[in-house]
Amino acid sequence: MYHKLIPDMRVKNIYEINFDSLKKMGIQYLIIDIDNTLVPQKVRYVDNKILEWFKNINENGFKVCLISNNTKKRVNGFKEKIGVPGIAWAIKPRKSPFKKALKILNAKPSETAVIGDQIFTDIFGGHRAGLYTILVVPISKEEFGLTKIVRKFEKHILKRM
Repeated sequence: MYHKLIPDMRVKNIYEINFDSLKKMGIQYLIIDIDNTLVPQKVRYVDNKILEWFKNINENGFKVCLISNNTKKRVNGFKEKIGVPGIAWAIKPRKSPFKKALKILNAKPSETAVIGDQIFTDIFGGHRAGLYTILVVPISKEEFGLTKIVRKFEKHILKRM
């Protein structure tokens, strides 16, 4: 199980992801977390820098689905502004929301990467669904209470990598 917590790629933020490398690996689809991956947990809007990043992804031929354990209202606001599908109340790391995202994208696991900031939700769930996993450093330290507790365990695991 421990190996499923180890990301395939680690980057500082979404802007450091090399999409040419992903294409060479056969990745065409991206499942992307919202909170602390794209924006801090309390930010309710998408800024122009993120919109430009998504425009670049689209121009490079990637198809995207957002995935979040957060509310439908929050996810809908992001997916409408960005113009991509999204899944709310995902309850990651369950496999089912990742499988649902694959179905929405009409994608195979071997062609798909998940991008997120948490090893116990995004990375573990992505590996359980057979996806390539990319871990980003959380944007903000401001998080829900349970996430703060989980981060302590993450920190311990990340030190061992």
